Amino acid sequence: MNIAKITIASEAWQVELSEQNSQRFTGLPTENAKQLKNWLAEQEINGGVICTSAPCLLEGPNGTYELSQWLTETLNQPFVTTNSLTDFAVAAQELPWRLDYYGYRPGKDEYSVESLLTVGNGFMGLRGTTPEMEISDANYPATYLASLYDTGYSKIQDRTIANEDFVNAPNMQKIYLIIDGERIDIANNRVRSLKRSLNLRNGLLTSSSLIELKSGKKILLESEKAVSMARREFYGIRYRFQPIDFSGDIQVVTEADGEVYNYNVARYRSLEKNHVTILQTAAKDTATRLVAVTKNSAITVVQEAQLFSTVLQQASCATECADHKISQSFTIAAKAGNCYELEKIVRVQQFRQAEQATAAEATQAPLALDFPNFASLLAESTSVWQDLWDKAAIRVEGDLMSQKLLNLHTYHMLVSASPNGNHELDASVTARGLHGEAYRGHIFWDELFILPFYILHFPETARQILLYRYHRLPAAKADAAKAGFKGAMFPWQSGLDGTEQSQELHLNPISGEWKEDHSRLQRHVSLAIAYNVWQYWHNTKDQDFMAQYGLEMMLEIAHFWQSLAYWDESQGRYSIAGVMGPDEFHEAYPNAEKGGLKDNAYTNMMMVWLFEELANLQQELSDELFTELLDKTGITQDELASMKEIRHQLALEINQEGIIAQFDGYFDLQDLDWAAYREKYGNIYRLDRILNAEGKSADSYKVAKQADSLMIYYNFSTAQVKKILTDLGYQAALPENYVADNLHYYLARTSHGSTLSRVVHAQLAAMVNENDLAWQLYQEALSSDYQDIQGGTTAEGIHAGVMAATLYIPLTTFAGMDIRGDVLHFSPNLPAQWQAISYRMSLRQIDFEITVNHEAILLQASQDTQVQIGETLVSLPAGETITCPY
Repeated sequence: MNIAKITIASEAWQVELSEQNSQRFTGLPTENAKQLKNWLAEQEINGGVICTSAPCLLEGPNGTYELSQWLTETLNQPFVTTNSLTDFAVAAQELPWRLDYYGYRPGKDEYSVESLLTVGNGFMGLRGTTPEMEISDANYPATYLASLYDTGYSKIQDRTIANEDFVNAPNMQKIYLIIDGERIDIANNRVRSLKRSLNLRNGLLTSSSLIELKSGKKILLESEKAVSMARREFYGIRYRFQPIDFSGDIQVVTEADGEVYNYNVARYRSLEKNHVTILQTAAKDTATRLVAVTKNSAITVVQEAQLFSTVLQQASCATECADHKISQSFTIAAKAGNCYELEKIVRVQQFRQAEQATAAEATQAPLALDFPNFASLLAESTSVWQDLWDKAAIRVEGDLMSQKLLNLHTYHMLVSASPNGNHELDASVTARGLHGEAYRGHIFWDELFILPFYILHFPETARQILLYRYHRLPAAKADAAKAGFKGAMFPWQSGLDGTEQSQELHLNPISGEWKEDHSRLQRHVSLAIAYNVWQYWHNTKDQDFMAQYGLEMMLEIAHFWQSLAYWDESQGRYSIAGVMGPDEFHEAYPNAEKGGLKDNAYTNMMMVWLFEELANLQQELSDELFTELLDKTGITQDELASMKEIRHQLALEINQEGIIAQFDGYFDLQDLDWAAYREKYGNIYRLDRILNAEGKSADSYKVAKQADSLMIYYNFSTAQVKKILTDLGYQAALPENYVADNLHYYLARTSHGSTLSRVVHAQLAAMVNENDLAWQLYQEALSSDYQDIQGGTTAEGIHAGVMAATLYIPLTTFAGMDIRGDVLHFSPNLPAQWQAISYRMSLRQIDFEITVNHEAILLQASQDTQVQIGETLVSLPAGETITCPY
């Protein structure tokens, strides 16, 4: 291996290569770094070690980087800071498992860092702040609990608007110091250095900061924070401090802070943001309890904390219980150079309104806590994390940064939902995980992209997430009836009880004006739920789930769409009106007073698939079960016959070039001068807001936020789409290359205002053998949160949908796996940038280990089975590794 040895000294940087080549750089660190990177890029190297007495930090427009980190990311080779070449291999292996941030950039950049450093377990998420930080414009500590929602009422334009929010629960994390009357809260201190590191293997977040006080004194602060993956209600903090150049009294304060509020999303801040009332504050010795209840949803949150510390043995603890806060403080006579440590272990319980008796027991129980210490809590959690990684990890060879981002996305999916955290938990995965408050923490159609991760790796968790929808089936049926339809009309935004939570008014942050929001017309969310139910059933054959929950949901959803369809005499076909597609930019026809569009192609084709699949299920499941559920849902034989008729006569608009119109009338819209808008605004991801601020409307133009009609190719194979179009009588009229033509037609008219957009287009590009385009779009999606490519949206939480989808594309598009047929099928299309990909997954109670390289597929199954590779059916004896060239 050719490893670069880089020696950093104040007078010059010296580089030596294993092949006797060397170079010397003189100048400022930033200049040297650029020259060094360019020179190394021209060498054939396998990475490097940086020998330095102190970290070499580089300040750039996008933040502070340590030199080895910057070289690793820009050259996609491992660079580590160590004084020994022998340590290189070990240190390099850890690079894809670490997320490091240097420096402190208060505001949106800091908020984004905190989202990506979130620790959690599916039940609870804690943003990646340090214990000292307070809610402010600079940084935002938050504690999120799955399905902790509350409705607030705000006055807007003489209207009272109700908004259900994802609640920021009381903060038990807070620990800070007071020295010479100066309180350390990071935002208002002089931060000489700050480093935070997240260990993706076990969810341990560490921080180290050097603070200079107003007096010039310096103190080192260190913390470790972890949410237990073994005991889902627990998290712990280990906190250390060391006075560097002074001795004297230091006051240590730890709080249970009930004076919290929602502040994560700037455009929501003018609305009601206070959601909790404190019912109890109590303390005994080193134990505390804070009980809060949400103001309208009446959810009780009980938090208890226990302190462990040798520091407490040196000073008496003063406790103050106020109405909204518990403060425990103790003063120690600290000595320069000595390190002082304390631990805080917290238990968090959540009780719905129907569980008030249990909540009362927890509140009234004696405050005698037998909590584990930090080391044992972390050890238990680390063991469970290892089990999760054994099932879910994707390993790629030849691409360090892709590996790191795949690890990052897998980690955050497990923070958002996990087998232990979500066991018997009435919750789904929000669009922004347990990481932020964008979209008010609601559940959207993003489940369509999210569920495959759990179906393949943790089917029991996928089942629990689907039960979240089933438990809200009565609300969906009530909403459908209220709108004059049959069956179940699931809401675009779902929260606590399954009623529609989409905003009635939406703030345009560019213009500062509020406008009507028609997004609830995205009725295709119900079709996504039906698709997820089918995919779970198809890949688990969970008979109990299908009999008790799944088939009923699919039938109720189909009943809704059957009742929504009407015969259009002008077309001689059935139509669907008053809906929006996945695009989201188009809410209505130009200058229309009423929202909604007619014959959205994606919606109509998904509807045809649903009716087709119900016909298949009628043959697959027992007559007794199907008849029983027809009676339960009230679907008549005439309505079943109507579904069959509709699936053959539903309208699409297709032009002579074979372009499937996004909706009826789409081709009549105006074209946009995309080059002019890019030149004028630069970032045009949210082109709808730009046009609105100009007094125009996206409704008038051929513009899209994300893939719409193309989405059908994300859900189904080309053969399945062909069947849908054939059922409708359109396939024969389409030219041979219509898929590629449709891809490029819509790609040229899409702003990618959603990070999901690139994923769908990447898969389509691979389907039509445009592999360079597929790789480019996939890489943009893979790095979208890490690089915060949308200019600050990661500050409001990670994008769970795109993270899950970027974990699915390597298995399906690149490894070529297709789980939608009766037999597991492979048709690999491995990127040139990857030497191999390896992963594990489960399918119908069979565990598979799979490796795909550029020559062959290596397969092992836990039971005797068969798979199809290309056109060849291959037998897999249980426990044997079979190598199959392709």
